Amino acid sequence: MTGRAAAVVIGRNEGARLERCLTSLQGQVDQIIYVDSGSTDDSVAFARALGCEVVELDTSVPFTAARARNEGFDAVRDADYVQFIDGDCGVVEFWIEKGVEALDSDPDLAIVTGWRSEIAADASVYNAMAEVEWHRPAGEIAACGGDMMVRASVFRALGGFNPTVIASEDDEFCLRVGKAGHKLLRLPEQMTRHDTAMFRFTEWWRRTIRNGHGFAEVGRMHDPHFKRERQRVWVYGGVLPLIAILSALFGVWLGVIAVLAIYYYNWSRTADGLLGQGLRKWQARHHAFFLTISKIPNMIGLLTYHKRRLRGDAATIIEYK
Repeated sequence: MTGRAAAVVIGRNEGARLERCLTSLQGQVDQIIYVDSGSTDDSVAFARALGCEVVELDTSVPFTAARARNEGFDAVRDADYVQFIDGDCGVVEFWIEKGVEALDSDPDLAIVTGWRSEIAADASVYNAMAEVEWHRPAGEIAACGGDMMVRASVFRALGGFNPTVIASEDDEFCLRVGKAGHKLLRLPEQMTRHDTAMFRFTEWWRRTIRNGHGFAEVGRMHDPHFKRERQRVWVYGGVLPLIAILSALFGVWLGVIAVLAIYYYNWSRTADGLLGQGLRKWQARHHAFFLTISKIPNMIGLLTYHKRRLRGDAATIIEYK
């Protein structure tokens, strides 16, 4: 017997990207639910015209991806599996069938994901970096991004995504699934085509701040997850910049030079690693530069989380577009 699959799509002002996403799901799933987070374009009208069920989030409550996915899941009817997908992605033909087949064949398997790739990887350095970021080995995994197919019974039993987590909520959910004794698997199959459409440094900077917030929040909830990332952020985004600033203030220029040398060494090692992944030399060097300086906005995000936590402030989504 083949399990029934539904899809939950979340989005806000995605425009043509949402049209591509919803259209790609036609004929692949038994039910499509679109969850809208206060769009001001025609996203809701288009989804309804396509025959999708639409859930419009209450705008008086702060938006988070976790909350959107949970409310979408609440509208699912009679599905064994639910494919979660962001509105800026299109689902590859036959992916749903392959995901269902994998889940049908192994009752211990709770989540399957596949490979995401960029539609326009060469359109900007930020798109190209995303393409590298999405490339991960197939096999059993501890966590994955928001594009995932989940066994509905497991999702329901664990209470879904944690709506208070504003970044890396997908990692947090996956970690709880694993701790509950279930398996997670990345299939060696193309799953989605993503459109980062990022062309401004300020967008990349804000997205990287959000990543740092996720490292801190989810890492604190599920230590040692993100431990290595947090350590790098503290060193390259906190300690080294502080040493450089203090050295400059007190005229200890050797300290400034030493910090710059450490950053250069880190950049060089990162570039060599990217070369080993098949990137061209100029691409590797370019990407390595952004990865090296990314620890600074990561640090801002990490400190933002701890400041919010200590104050008891409510979670607020960090938007980068």
